[in-house]
Amino acid sequence: MRWTLDAEHPLGSRPIRRFVWPNGLRLVLCCDPSAPIFSYQTWFRVGSSHEQPGRTGMAHFFEHLMFNETETMGPGVLDRLIEETGGENNAATWTDWTFYQTSLPAAELELAARIESERMQHLVLDDTQIESEREVVIHERLERVEDDVDGFLDERLYELAFTKHPYRWPTIGWMEDIRSLSKADIHDFYRHFYVPDRATIVVVGDVDEDAALATIDRYYGDIPAASRTDAAIAVEPEQNRERRRRYTQPVQAERVLIGYKVPGQGDPDWPVLEFVAAILCGGPSTRLYRRLVVERELATSVDAATMPFRDPSLLRIGVNLTRHHDTDAALAALDEVVAELCDRLVPESELDKIKNCVETDFWAALEDCDGRAEALGHYETTLGDFRRLFDIAERLAAVTAEDLRRVCRRYLRPEHRTVVTAAPGEQAEASPDRTEVEA
Repeated sequence: MRWTLDAEHPLGSRPIRRFVWPNGLRLVLCCDPSAPIFSYQTWFRVGSSHEQPGRTGMAHFFEHLMFNETETMGPGVLDRLIEETGGENNAATWTDWTFYQTSLPAAELELAARIESERMQHLVLDDTQIESEREVVIHERLERVEDDVDGFLDERLYELAFTKHPYRWPTIGWMEDIRSLSKADIHDFYRHFYVPDRATIVVVGDVDEDAALATIDRYYGDIPAASRTDAAIAVEPEQNRERRRRYTQPVQAERVLIGYKVPGQGDPDWPVLEFVAAILCGGPSTRLYRRLVVERELATSVDAATMPFRDPSLLRIGVNLTRHHDTDAALAALDEVVAELCDRLVPESELDKIKNCVETDFWAALEDCDGRAEALGHYETTLGDFRRLFDIAERLAAVTAEDLRRVCRRYLRPEHRTVVTAAPGEQAEASPDRTEVEA
């Protein structure tokens, strides 16, 4: 027996256990026989924040390449094997992680392990596969960014808000980098990041623990660790003044994105910021929505969200304005609402309503096997321990009105925010030069 039990935590009547192999592979396992299915997810500790300037988009590029060909599975075989069982598969890449998800009937655990261990070790990365997927990614970027106002504006927000940290470039990568990624760079990326000591397998559902451990050991236990260290990630300097940019875009009315600098998901204030986002824009009766959309008819829609990143990121607010109203009007209304939150405690009835919504959304995401596996994989990969998921749950339940006021005063300050606007015009402007912005 090569694995060791490293950590556990209860989820209702069932334990969640983490096992670790000598090669660094982790397995987070939650056996749940309530339905004859399971979710098998492989999380790699690599995302766009692990890339280097000039080679952005590599993590997302690999998400595409991993569905191609391996040494024992030709083109299309992987998908066909899963579809023949009635299963489904997918993948996602973001700033701090990449994961691959397979949902299968209970009897197909060995199939999942065989497929995933094969593409961890024996992915084919020849010119044919690379150039085919390069074209797919180029067209994806054209559709989602160059030809999409919201995608364009979101990219500009992060590019302006961050001056040093790799959150400043998009997960999909800059177009010039996508076009120039070399075969040598791609092979090096694969050898560095697609290794057991950067991977966590998460299995949730109708599986037997002993069988799961033996299967994982058989397919992964002999894969050597890479034992390579990452380059240091730049620390973002403190932002001490508001940053603004305005772009001409083919829109009928202004659209604005506002990003306040806030701590990463592991910070004790992050759960409170979830409440702040909800109290601003969590529904038609919430404060900023009511002020902008209902009372003053300045906007047609407004939304807010905290970004669940490992490192300090943004509380992002998006506003689609009505015609003849501009960004200054939206910011003035936002400042009024924030001032109210900073000056006066939120009434208990309002806090209870928001708490019910936030906690319901949190626990609803854990209802099925896929949702539980994704939450466990995210916290294990982003914050280093799946048990942090339950720390967040406890913190959400404990948020007070004083917490909300304190956090609003600390983070929702004009000098900590970045504002980008898409203004009506006949022709979209090109992306600005990527020069450093004064902190």
